[in-house]
Amino acid sequence: MEFFGEVAGWFGDPANWSGQDGIPARLGEHLVLSIIPLVGAILIALPIGAWIGHTGRFTNLAINVANVGRAIPSLAILAFVAIVSQPFFVMIGLRSVASEAATIVALIALAIPPILTNTSIGIGEVDDEMVEAGRGMGMRGGQILRQVELPVALPIILVGIRTAAVQVVATATLGAVVATGGLGRYIIDGIAQRRNEEVFAGALIVALLSILTELAFTAIARAATSPGLAGQETTAAETVPSAPAGGV
Repeated sequence: MEFFGEVAGWFGDPANWSGQDGIPARLGEHLVLSIIPLVGAILIALPIGAWIGHTGRFTNLAINVANVGRAIPSLAILAFVAIVSQPFFVMIGLRSVASEAATIVALIALAIPPILTNTSIGIGEVDDEMVEAGRGMGMRGGQILRQVELPVALPIILVGIRTAAVQVVATATLGAVVATGGLGRYIIDGIAQRRNEEVFAGALIVALLSILTELAFTAIARAATSPGLAGQETTAAETVPSAPAGGV
């Protein structure tokens, strides 16, 4: 009980709610480190997954490559990408944000697999009769993709985005290992200075943020999905092949 009292004391300390190291500032840094990679992964994986699902080309290759990426430990990907990309960002004059940029690149790599996999499979499994009906109405390939396949596959696509978002929020904590900001600083600095209450508090905030992210994207999925398609989301996990999740 004494330990939890120390944790409560840490949260109650006004010094931990103000300044550069305060919770609001660290939370803002963490959100930036999470939102940018997620948006980047969506911009990369969604068009590629849509093309693969629509054309039926390279489906197995895309899924296998994505699952390999999901099986690699998150920390290993983060460390490797940071080591490889950080000198590049320094070379082009981004020395002050090299660690953050390298972390963002690594998180993009981690977020792509679930979005790519769910998008390609979701579109690939759209009923052929619906596609043929679109063609019968005079739709071209691009119109069928935008007006038929994407709306029908939306529940499964959103599951992939939600999975990627939660993974990014949780893994962004590891960015502190390569000297970024964010909530991971509480864990890394707490371990270095043997302040266990700070380590626990940082981990608790990250856990709560991950849960809120899950709930937020679940709400978005329900709002964006028509009632007739909502049932697909509950079976998405059974539809999409899985691989061992990357550990830290």
